[in-house]
Amino acid sequence: MTASLAEFDAIVAVARLRNFRAAAAELGLSPSALSHAVAAFEARLGVRLFNRTTRSVSLTDAGEQFLAQIVPALGDIHRAVEAINSHRETPAGHLRINSSVGAARMILTPLFLEYLRRYPEMKLTLVTEGRLIDIVEQGFDAGIRLAEAVPQDMIAVPIGGEIRTIVVGAPAYFARFPVPLVPGDLLRQRCIRARLASGAVWHWEFERRSERVAIDVPGSLTLDESSLMVEAALAGEGLAFVNEWAVARHVADGRLIPVLEDWTPPYPGICLYYPGRRHVPAGLRALIDLIRELNP
Repeated sequence: MTASLAEFDAIVAVARLRNFRAAAAELGLSPSALSHAVAAFEARLGVRLFNRTTRSVSLTDAGEQFLAQIVPALGDIHRAVEAINSHRETPAGHLRINSSVGAARMILTPLFLEYLRRYPEMKLTLVTEGRLIDIVEQGFDAGIRLAEAVPQDMIAVPIGGEIRTIVVGAPAYFARFPVPLVPGDLLRQRCIRARLASGAVWHWEFERRSERVAIDVPGSLTLDESSLMVEAALAGEGLAFVNEWAVARHVADGRLIPVLEDWTPPYPGICLYYPGRRHVPAGLRALIDLIRELNP
């Protein structure tokens, strides 16, 4: 029986993610196309590799044995291909990046779209999610997160400079509530609370000189996505504590008013990070070089 490298990669992706839809998104296929491809591969083998239900996917005993044997070999093949690719004038291949939603919004146009314009033979898959994952285990080439969230065993490349989280409210809101002058004033305000990926509600954090304060702000609306918080703040629902970049145009045109600015100093921004123990693929190396060019 013969099989293509793409078929082996498909089997490995499904086994790693335990989900056909997630594996299909990573591979750039439709879930039905991937399911049919795996089924056809199993039919040619004459052995079932996966147990499938409507809710889960798991490896059979035969699948476990098969994966244990092919994964090391596939790693060697991909490294060999990358080694050859490094001799090309321009890189070609597929780069998989995991990022927070906010970071992706900040750098999609200035970085990733510029990258694809410069390297038309590269394909880029950008997966966004709130929780911090193990990028190696999940099959990503690199991740993008706040500098403070980058795992210590990773190599980090800063993207841009410092960033700031600020408190903003609409003029209509301040027509009903006084402007807060210190963080403690927020306890008598109406705030748009933020739910973290862990499920916990974020306590707003402030700092001025050596003084630090974390406040569990009051409010009847809790959201888990910053663009929704901005939308609610624009509607006068309450105060929002969001990335300054996300509201810059609204602040400039007067639709949102920043407050407590002396309590919200800048902090290290976002980084691209990747494992240092691995060979750096040519496509990732080109992205790192572009980041350093755009952020000297």
